[in-house]
Formats: sequence, C-alpha cells, structure tokens
Amino acid sequence: MADEPEFSLGVEEEYLLVDVETGDVREAPDALMAACKAELADQVGPEFLRCQIEIGTPVAADVREARDHLARLRGSIARHAAEFGLAPISVACHPVADWRSQDHTDKDRYNQLSQEMGGVSRRMLICGMHVHVGIPDQDMRIDLMNQFSWFLPHLLALSASSPFWLGEDTLLASYRTTVFAGYPRTGLPPRLGSWAEYDRSVAALTETGIIGDASKIWWDLRPSARFPTLETRICDACPRLDDTITLVALVQATLRMLWRLSRQNLRWRQYDNFLLGENRWRATRYGLTEGLIDFGTRRILPFDEIAEGWLAAIAEDADALDSQPAVAGLRDMIARGSAAERQRALFASAMAAGATPQEAFRSIVAWLVEEFRRGL
Repeated sequence: MADEPEFSLGVEEEYLLVDVETGDVREAPDALMAACKAELADQVGPEFLRCQIEIGTPVAADVREARDHLARLRGSIARHAAEFGLAPISVACHPVADWRSQDHTDKDRYNQLSQEMGGVSRRMLICGMHVHVGIPDQDMRIDLMNQFSWFLPHLLALSASSPFWLGEDTLLASYRTTVFAGYPRTGLPPRLGSWAEYDRSVAALTETGIIGDASKIWWDLRPSARFPTLETRICDACPRLDDTITLVALVQATLRMLWRLSRQNLRWRQYDNFLLGENRWRATRYGLTEGLIDFGTRRILPFDEIAEGWLAAIAEDADALDSQPAVAGLRDMIARGSAAERQRALFASAMAAGATPQEAFRSIVAWLVEEFRRGL
C-alpha cells in the first residue's frame, strides 16, 4: 500500500540470573557483565537490580530477523553465565526470591530511581518484555495507540508467567502486573487526540521537573521516548523464545491491521479504559483460563474463540509481513497453557511425587532454565 510504514521491530527482554545448583537468584558478577558487553556492546546491560540483565535487539526488518537477534543474545548470555555457575531465566517473577535481599545497580539512573520511588522501587524483582514497532508518523502513532489498547489484555494473558511470589501461590497469573502498578504513570494509556496533545501532557511534567523526559512514562503501551516506534510494555517475560516471537509477530501484524483499516476510513472498536481495565484485570488474575469480555456481545469469550477471530482479522497482514508461522504459534500457546499454568502444574506434580515445597520450586526453576535454552 502507498506510504506503508516498514513496521520494523525491536525487542527488549529482562532476565534473572540463578545459581545452576540451587536455583536461587544471584547478582551478576562484574566480570560476567564485562564479558557480555565485550561481545554484545550496547545490546546488553544491567537492569535495576543486580540479579537482572536486560537485552535490546538491533532494529529488525521482520520477525525472522528479530528471532535471530534474540537467539543470539540469549545464547551469548547463557554461555557467559555458565562460566560463573549461573544461568539466565526469562520469567516475570522468580517463584521464591525475596526482594528484600536484593541490591540495586549502582548507576546514576538507578540511584535516582531508588531515591524518587522509595520503598516501591525495592519490590521491583520483576521482568518484562517490550516490543517496538516502527511507525514514523507521530499522529499515526497516537491513533494506533488508542486502538491497540483493546489488545493489551490479550497480550498479558498470553504472556502471564508470574503465579508465585515469595514462595506463595498468589492465585494470579501475572503477579508482576500488580507489583509494577506501584509505580506512577503505569497501566493502560489514556486516549489522546493527537501527538500535540501527548507532547503537551509530557511537557506539563517535564517543565515542572516531575520527570526528566518521556522515558519515565511507563504505560502498558507508549510512544517510545528514544525511537519512532510504538512500544508495548504489558507482557510478562516469556520463558520460551518461540513464545516471545509469537507475541512480537502478533503485535506487528495487529498494528498493521489497524493501520490498514485507517487507510479505508475504518477503525477498530474502542471502549473506555474502565471497561478495558476489566479485561486487563481478568488477564492478570486468570491468564488464559477464564476468557475475556466481548463488550459488543456482552459475553465472556474463551481464549480459543478469541484467538480464531484475532487470527482471521490479521491474516492479510501476516501474509504481507511474511510472519504467518510465528503468528500461528498463538494456537500452540493456548493449547499448552500459559507459563503461569505450567509452573503451577510442575509444582503440583512435584508435591504429589513427595517433594518438599523447596524441592518443588527448585524443579520450576530448573524447567525455566531449560525453557530459556529451547530453540537457541
């Protein structure tokens, strides 16, 4: 189509480091970070807590290239970590780690964040996954952000990987979401009329010194402060690389679908955040197991039905982006259940076999280590 954006991709993931023997979280040795930096340069760096590592891919033209970047980054970090008796895991919350025992990284950015947020920042023993999609036109970015908000609960339900916290079953699929809610400027993005309105809103905070720049706005979906992209931030970190790629492909194809509709003077359904927030809560609480609300029909739809409608809506766009295999992974994710469900099943199975709770949690971490390596 004329004037079609490239819908280029970038992916950020946050990992935890664990001891390969005990499964406990461990701080990243300086030598480990130096080795990763020497190989990966600015594609890897420390996160807020010293037991975390963050990666960011180069710009990718398509989903296949994004997968290659992620496989290389995951593989490199796993290789270097092994030299120190450590392993990376990609999960939103470690099942037993205690945030009170963690230290934050000694960098100006993180020192300032710790000072500004106080005790709220200390609980941030959580990991997420962010997807950037290139959309150069600023007003189009805002228009698509308004429409894409409908799909944010869907992404959260699919990615949910944090059922346990401090060794207890929270009964939630994504406990990470509730921890991050302690920060200001989080949650669903507001509906904005234009880029100019967004710019004025940001200026109201930067000019008063409340925030330094728009990177301190942590909505589930936002215009990136550094790149000409829309950035989805709602997803829990995914243990398995191919699940991450399916989510990346869904984000990209869905944004193209919304853009395509706009070329025909059509729009996706839009509802107030009051209603979208109810689906966000259902995704946080239940993940994939209890469905989401279809506000048009006033029904709760099971996720397999949601998936088929979603895939039909973006079929033309997945074809255009050559991402059909990755998008079709949605069915496999639903069939296997979320990472939260699989962790609960592992725990129950270990306990039924006579394991202690500590041993059962250790089996979950061992599974997370193996999932990280799968597909590399």
